[in-house]
Formats: sequence, C-alpha cells, structure tokens
Amino acid sequence: MLGRWRAVSAISAGSGRWAGCMAKSKFEYVRDFEADDTCLPNCWIVVRLDGRNFHRFSEQHEFKKPNDDRALHLMTKCAQTVMQELEDIALAYGQSDEYSFVFKKKSKWFKRRASKFVTHVVSQFASSYVFYWKDYFKDQQLLYPPGFDGRIVLYPSNQNLKDYLSWRQADCHINNLYNTVFWMLVQRSGLTPGQAQDRLQGTLAGDKNEILFSEFNINYNNEPLMYRKGTVLIWQKINEVMTKKMKLPKEGEEKEVEVTRTRTKVVPLHCDIIGDQFWEEYPEILAEGS
Repeated sequence: MLGRWRAVSAISAGSGRWAGCMAKSKFEYVRDFEADDTCLPNCWIVVRLDGRNFHRFSEQHEFKKPNDDRALHLMTKCAQTVMQELEDIALAYGQSDEYSFVFKKKSKWFKRRASKFVTHVVSQFASSYVFYWKDYFKDQQLLYPPGFDGRIVLYPSNQNLKDYLSWRQADCHINNLYNTVFWMLVQRSGLTPGQAQDRLQGTLAGDKNEILFSEFNINYNNEPLMYRKGTVLIWQKINEVMTKKMKLPKEGEEKEVEVTRTRTKVVPLHCDIIGDQFWEEYPEILAEGS
C-alpha cells in the first residue's frame, strides 16, 4: 500500500496535468482569486524587457563606454535563445540593455495569458545571460546575477506595431548620439561627467554631430550600424552545408559527402526599420500576423 501511495505522489508532483485531475479538496476555491489576464485577440503582443539597475551593473563589470560589443552581442545571443524557445515570436528588436519581442497576432500560446508571456520571456532571457556570460566576457567574472523587468503591450494594427518599433529605434539613435559625444568629452577632452553634461545641455542633434566632427574628427554616420540602429532579429531560411558519412549505391565503403540542408534560423540584422524598405523586403513578418 505504501508503495502505491509513493507512486501516485510521484506522478502528482511531476505532472501538473495529473495533479489537476486528482487534487480535489476544499481548498480549491482559492483558484477563483486568480485574475483573468488573457490578452485581447487579434493584437500584436509585445513583451519588452529592460535591465534592472544596469548603469550600476555595467560600471561594476567594467563595460566599455560608450558601447561594449561584448555586452551587445551577449544581449543578442540571449534574445536569439528566447526566440528559439518561443517560436511564436515574429521578430525582436534590441538596443543597449533592452529587447522587445513581438508575438504573432494569432498566437494561441498559453491561451494568450499575459503573465505567461512576460515571465517566460524574462526568465529565459535572464538565465541565458548568466549561462552565456563566459562566452563573451572571458576575462571578466560575473560578480552577481543581473536582473530584468518586463512589460506587455498590445498593438491592434500593423501600423501601431511599426510605429512602436520606430519609436524604439529613434530612441536608440538619440541615446547613442548623446552617449558618443558625452564619452568623447570625458575620455578625450578630459571633462568630468558633470562638465560634459553641462556642455551638452540644450544641444540639438546637429550640435552634437558638429562637436564630434570638429573636435574629434568623427563622422557619426560612419559609426557601426549596431550602435546607431540597434539589432533586429528575424527568422530566415539558411542553407547549411555539412559533411555526412554515407554508403553510396554500388559501393561497400562509407564516404564523406557534402549535404545541403535548409534550416530556419534567427538572424540578426543592423538596419533601418523606420522607413518602408525593411517591411517591403520582409513582408512575411506582418503577413504572419494577419
């Protein structure tokens, strides 16, 4: 009898489905307190995550200023991992310490529960950040686990979604232009952070470009696109050539043969998404949600 009880308990502990069928008690009424957080149908679901206290995190882990390629590539790797695990994501856009994940309008994933979308994205991203840290920061020890927060927003139309992504890319440009000038003033002109901030107060984009060019001989338009435009992640079909051992007809021995296979992978792009060219080049992104 004891052995049977243990077997039933193991099934209940290991499977929510079995536990749900078997666990009937007077305490079940507490489930009625759970709020309905189902996302509206026929809307793009955007989950945006941001690093928590990443200014302090970047300082303590000695990130390079104004941009650290290691940190940016690590963020992209984590976002790729999220997309590969949650295949209902149509595309993602990232810059600095944030990433936005766009789920298809018709997604039925987890019955469109908002809490599931946010928690799965943030937890997968955060765990990937710790897991892949050593691949990008080989000489820098991870001093403490990073934190990320997430939010969910629904956009009913394709234009709403495009405007949201345009807003994030415009934010990337504004912040990166400011940071580029700011750190040049600090690192190369010897200004204190406070003095650099005072120097840039009230300046427009043209003023900042002029400072970069006249004082540091930097044409901002020649800065890497990853810094100026951020990173877009999309699904693309890629032909991969691999070597495989095969027995050819009428030959007894195995031979190495090159085989081409088509796989769908998450590919990073550094391009403009505010204009129409990107959407004309990849019309399937919006079509998947229609």
